[in-house]
Amino acid sequence: MARKQASNVVVGLDIGTSKIAAVIGKIKSDGEIEIIGMGTHPSRGLKKGVVVNIDSTVESIQRAIDEAERMSGYTVESVYVGIAGSHIQSFNSNGMVAIRNKDVQYDDIERVMDAAQTMAIPGDQRVLHILAQEYIIDNQGGIREPIGMSGVRLEARVHMVTGSVSAAQNIAKCVERCGLAVEDIILEQLASSESVLSEDEKELGVCLVDIGGGTTDIAVFHSGAIRHTAVISVAGDQVTNDIAVALRTPTQAANEIKLKYACALPQLINHDEEIEVPSVGDRPARCLSRRTLVEVIEPRYEELFQLIQKELRSSGFEDVLAAGIVLTGGSSLVEGAVELAEEVFHMPVRLGYPEGVTGLSEAVNSPAYATTVGLLMYAKEHSNLPSEPARSRLSDTASVFERMKNWFKNSF
Repeated sequence: MARKQASNVVVGLDIGTSKIAAVIGKIKSDGEIEIIGMGTHPSRGLKKGVVVNIDSTVESIQRAIDEAERMSGYTVESVYVGIAGSHIQSFNSNGMVAIRNKDVQYDDIERVMDAAQTMAIPGDQRVLHILAQEYIIDNQGGIREPIGMSGVRLEARVHMVTGSVSAAQNIAKCVERCGLAVEDIILEQLASSESVLSEDEKELGVCLVDIGGGTTDIAVFHSGAIRHTAVISVAGDQVTNDIAVALRTPTQAANEIKLKYACALPQLINHDEEIEVPSVGDRPARCLSRRTLVEVIEPRYEELFQLIQKELRSSGFEDVLAAGIVLTGGSSLVEGAVELAEEVFHMPVRLGYPEGVTGLSEAVNSPAYATTVGLLMYAKEHSNLPSEPARSRLSDTASVFERMKNWFKNSF
């Protein structure tokens, strides 16, 4: 008989456009995360990160959870869920309060974070994250942990992330119809950054590019804090569609061809190599040059990287990325993607693999699982789990987390 989910067991659920992935991790006494179960299933019911068919999404979630439960021997009761999509919006803000008792206390942090989110937000949007960039005490900036410091005035510069109320509600509804509780909903690129970026990269300046099936999610870090986030509606599914149209082959066959033969740079392939392409209907399969496939894929990836470059330039952070670009997500695995990105961005580019976990780490050792593993790491860092004492965190205050939980409870 499967055991109930223990208090030190956390579950990350990545509800993506192309796949649903569930990973179960156990927080050990030394703080390490041991992967004890995982499950994946093709995603049916999402488009560009947003639920468009609840029944299909519920079925896909249930199958991924069932597989992870069988592997781990635990019955999953609650999950940390990732959210993405073009409805995500973000902006920088700041707040200022008077320090009540000369030294900064936890309630001062809560008040200044509340002050920072007094900006007008559209009625169809809700705050997902308030991520502190730095604190300022009496004009002394660059402070990351202000608790206990003396002063009169406390300021906070924050990065706020909002998402569609209906999109978040539909994700939570799908999860709850599987009999699971939603512990928190986390921005996917924020989760991915937990598992693939080093502290040195965040300090020097780095751009995380999470290329999924429906969307490409961007997060810029500098001086140890998140500075900018964005979502681009060009990703792996567009590449699959291009292949299906150009090679006149069914979408499923186009996806299989992409996974097996895709390349983003013509110079990396043997021009004499041929691939078999299934035809539509009862027509026989054809043999085409692999170069033909590459000529379809290269323009789409080049377009994507140019859109990312345009976003970085408009944000003002292109010139502070000393650590370069980190590509992650399932669609970043295309051969030649790193080399093409280096040509477009003119800076170092690497693939981001999830790190910092033990146990079944080989099973999740792929950029495709960066978000799922990152959800576990986020849960460990920002929740009061038994293996870790409660303490102040720069990127999310406990009060924000509690407000988000209360919002979800009151919404359903």
